[in-house]
Parts: sequence; C-alpha cells; structure tokens
Amino acid sequence: MKTLIATLFAVTAFSAAAQTYNIDAGASKITYVGKKLNGEHTGNVTFKSGSLMFKDDLITGGELVADMNTLSSTDITDKEYNGKYVVHMKSPDFFNTEKFPTSTLKITGSKKTDKGLEVSGTLTMIGQTVPVTFVVTGLNKTDASVSAKTNMTLDRTKWGLKYGSTNFFKGLGDKAINDEFTLAINVTAKK
Repeated sequence: MKTLIATLFAVTAFSAAAQTYNIDAGASKITYVGKKLNGEHTGNVTFKSGSLMFKDDLITGGELVADMNTLSSTDITDKEYNGKYVVHMKSPDFFNTEKFPTSTLKITGSKKTDKGLEVSGTLTMIGQTVPVTFVVTGLNKTDASVSAKTNMTLDRTKWGLKYGSTNFFKGLGDKAINDEFTLAINVTAKK
C-alpha cells in the first residue's frame, strides 16, 4: 500500500511539474510592419535568448530577449536607402540600440480562450516596461519541443516612441508615421 501511494504521489508530482523549453534562436523569428501615410516598412529582428515554461498546455512563465542590433529592413531594395533606414531605426529617434541593445518580453501567465491561448506579460523596449496581452495560435507542444506563433499590434507611443506621431507633432503631412505597428513572432524552443 505504501508503495502504491508513493508511486501515485510521484506520478502526480511529475505531471504537475513545470517544463522549461529553451528558445532555438536560429529557428525563431520576429517580423515587424510599420505603416505611414504613403506606405509601410517591413523587416526582421532576431532573438538573442529565451525560454518558455509550461504546466500542461498553459504557458506559466518565460522570457524572450530580442537583439535589437539585428533589426533589418526587408522592403527597401536600394542598398544605400536601406542602410540609412536601418541606422535611423537604431538611433535615439526610435529604438536607441546603442543604449538599449535588447527588448524583453516577460511572460507571467496564460489562459485558454475561444481565440487561442491568451498570454499576459510585460514588454520592455527602450527602457520602458508596458503590460501586454496577446493570443498564441498554432501552439504545438511535445515532450521535446514547442512551437508557437502570435501577431501583436502595439502602440509605440506607450514606450515613448513619438517620432513622426501626429498625436505629438502637427504639420507632418506625408512624413507622419502610424502609432501602431505589428509584430509577427514565431518561436521554436527545445528542452
């Protein structure tokens, strides 16, 4: 009887234990879209590190760190203009990557909804931390690995990114930049 109780306790404890998956930075990707009055810009940022913690099918914690110095442009074909754009995006007008070389998404929990797994946490960019909530779709979890994706729409002004915002500057005309931008995040992580 003692052996049976000990076995049941061990199985229960094992199934309830959190599982940690470490991000595969080479297989994971962040794609952004920023819009302005007369078009949009797209590009990528790579992950530096990260991990996701699961209890059963819920994400209970984790941290994803993006290397902001890898920010690139995928829509500008002119090499010189592409370079100028990337330098400007890394400047103090935007992400100030010299002072803030990383952005960090900290996950605090999740819950199942009709739309998918709703995840809560904070996103720190350019030294500002703001609460975020987003829905993870395409979650595929095995004992050895996990993959997931999400699309997030963010208001950059919440992090103090005011450059080109009509909410802060008047008379910008076709130089105005939308406050909202989107991130498509695809993560692959392994035990």
